[in-house]
Amino acid sequence: MQLAHYHEFADQGVWLGIPHAADVLSNLGFAFVAALAGYQLFVQQRYARSASALPAFGLLCVTVFLTAAASAYYHLAPDDARLFWDRMAIAIASVCLICGLRADAKPGMTPYRALLELMLGLMLAVASVIWWRYSADLRPYLLLQLWTVLLVIVWQGIWQVDHRVRRWFNAAIACYVLAKLAEMADHRILSLTACVSGHSLKHLIAAGAAACVFYGLRQACANPVR
Repeated sequence: MQLAHYHEFADQGVWLGIPHAADVLSNLGFAFVAALAGYQLFVQQRYARSASALPAFGLLCVTVFLTAAASAYYHLAPDDARLFWDRMAIAIASVCLICGLRADAKPGMTPYRALLELMLGLMLAVASVIWWRYSADLRPYLLLQLWTVLLVIVWQGIWQVDHRVRRWFNAAIACYVLAKLAEMADHRILSLTACVSGHSLKHLIAAGAAACVFYGLRQACANPVR
């Protein structure tokens, strides 16, 4: 269940007419990372060794950018209706990552099968958020995030991913954990720093996690798309 006071964030500042300005503007980190990753994926043809992975990784870039927009939209006036779009973007990004990794690394993965798995994953992601919205049950949504982290770790071990790539994904997981901790200490961090809240810091750390993921993919995919 979602906490009763979930929407009562520490950041209450207004800047240039923007309410909760730090929580809103800290989402620019996601937009920057997504724009850079999208350029390198589509223009420089990096982040994918296999054409089978391109739909998932391409949608991942788009969804990380949409996460910036959805989260900023939510923090302008936090409520469940706006949070729905924020969580939808995060759920879809999680599915795109695991489907892209599987399509890129699993031997014999055809583009058609990769696209089918992506579509099935997207349906599960959407269903998990809709389920929360109408039942108040967060477990499917949270399980999707946990499953993403576990699959990344397990698959990289099974497919013997290069240690340089694992290092960046491990950094992304560490950032994910730190972001969650910052989120939980939202008010306390603001009281200690007097300048930044835990939730604003969470956005910046989570954007760092996304950057680590994309850089890890770039390290794994030194060869052009085949």
